[in-house]
Amino acid sequence: MADQHHAEYKHGSMDIREQEKTFEGFIRMTVWVTCIVIGVLIFMGLVNA
Repeated sequence: MADQHHAEYKHGSMDIREQEKTFEGFIRMTVWVTCIVIGVLIFMGLVNA
């Protein structure tokens, strides 16, 4: 097994800006896709009515 040195780790000291930007982009894309899908479904419902 690999020898792990947990003594060097300081909780909360890691730079997470890149992960935050990635998560923000993922959430933004999810919201856009959800809105587009809902819009398409409403359009389909109105066209078939």
